Amino acid sequence: MPSSIVSLAAIPIVAFVLYKIVTIVSTKYNQDKLAKSLGCKPAPVYPDVDPLGIYNLVKIIKRNNIGKLPHHVMERLETVSKQEGFRATTFQTHIARNWLFFTCDPKNIQALLATQFKDFELGPVRFGTFSPLLGLGIFSADGKAWEHSRALLRPQFSRDQVSDLDLEERHLQNMMLALPTKSDGWTETTDIQPLNFRLTMDSASEFLFGESTYSQLSALPGRSGSEEDTAFVNAFEKSQDLISRAFRLNDFYSLGLTKDFTETCKICHNYINRYVRKALDQEKKEKSLETGEKEKYIFLNGLAAQTQDPVEIRDQCLSILVAGRDTTASLLGFFWLMMGENPDVFNKLRKIVISDFGTYKKPKNITFASLKGCTYLQWCMNETLRLFPTVPLNSRRSIKDTTLPHGGGPDGKSPIFVPKGTEVNYAVYATHRTKEFWGDDAEKFNAERWDGRKTGFEYLPFNGGPRICLGQQFALTEAGYVIVRLLQRFDKLDNSAMAGLEDVWNLTLTGRPLHGVRLRFHEADLK
Repeated sequence: MPSSIVSLAAIPIVAFVLYKIVTIVSTKYNQDKLAKSLGCKPAPVYPDVDPLGIYNLVKIIKRNNIGKLPHHVMERLETVSKQEGFRATTFQTHIARNWLFFTCDPKNIQALLATQFKDFELGPVRFGTFSPLLGLGIFSADGKAWEHSRALLRPQFSRDQVSDLDLEERHLQNMMLALPTKSDGWTETTDIQPLNFRLTMDSASEFLFGESTYSQLSALPGRSGSEEDTAFVNAFEKSQDLISRAFRLNDFYSLGLTKDFTETCKICHNYINRYVRKALDQEKKEKSLETGEKEKYIFLNGLAAQTQDPVEIRDQCLSILVAGRDTTASLLGFFWLMMGENPDVFNKLRKIVISDFGTYKKPKNITFASLKGCTYLQWCMNETLRLFPTVPLNSRRSIKDTTLPHGGGPDGKSPIFVPKGTEVNYAVYATHRTKEFWGDDAEKFNAERWDGRKTGFEYLPFNGGPRICLGQQFALTEAGYVIVRLLQRFDKLDNSAMAGLEDVWNLTLTGRPLHGVRLRFHEADLK
């Protein structure tokens, strides 16, 4: 081939490369100019011997595999602090030259979630990984789609609708069947983590669909449940694990969207679709004019009254099922680990429970209001959520050139520039354990620290700003009820099987103890 033809063929390639270089240089120049005008200074850069940043990703995966990913972020903050000579709360790093920020600064988190809410979204990585399961549900959507979801769901979480404790009691009794006691009054050492997740799956599915999965009864020896229910519960759990693996690949998340993931999501969709069709086909039931009795509230029917789109209803129901099941189960798991570590707290709380709510056989006055009004119970749940937030690591992505108020300069107090399209990770786990906000005992369980305490963005168990969790009262009410009823039945707790394993995480869409919650309980005198 003549050299002149080769030269002509290379012109478009050379032109494209030059165009990209000019674009990158021009964009960087304009961003630097804007950053300077806004008084921004560079954030510390995490020291990394790997110029490609691949080791960053490998280390994240390794630390996550041993349950120490939340600690990994804290360790990096400490490394940067030593490097810079001040307590760094924000740093930047990269994965394959894709630059991103990590922060635990409450002011930065407040900007992400509230004061500069419109500058940040969940972003394409979150949508790309969550949407195969959750579609345009509230936990994957941005912008107008999110606003629509929020407006659609808000009415479904009124106080009357989240305080059906008769529903909780029915499923709690099924949980108790898995905790028989021996002649000495003790249960076997039992991993109650799967019990917690089955309990919350059963109660959340009944609240959402009007029919429970009854996964607790299916798991009992000698019993078998619906194959369809069991397949859904397994697929629902697996899909969340696959989503989290893909999400950690950041901009390379598509590598995690495997055929197995697609099939798992399909099982979940097919299961929920049958309930959606039933709700849409069902004629409206007339309220009784004679008794004035209210029909049992079903979340799905409430949605069907507002929208006839079956895919939208399915997506929202699956999103709420994630929150309704996982948030409460995670809190309960870590709560009992903390009670095992702090027997004085266990005994004090149990005395208060017996005084306020009666005994197991003769319970009294267990209501939404009385649970919320039991101060020490609320302190203990707050402290558990402080040490073990349900979502210990979260993120947002900038949709425009913007700033964060802290993290830059020689003292970390100057604003930092955040270019459009930048991922900003906020480490709630680290914020909740910062001594500046929580005292020298920040790593310790201390329920009394909540006496008179007012909190801001240094405490985010249910996120904050316009996207604050709609179902937080649902989760706290359910968890509080389960805690009260177990404390009424059991007067001692042995956590010797979990020594040193309390703060080890399994992170999917939410966090839970990696090694389970292996405990044994002693039954009180129930006469």
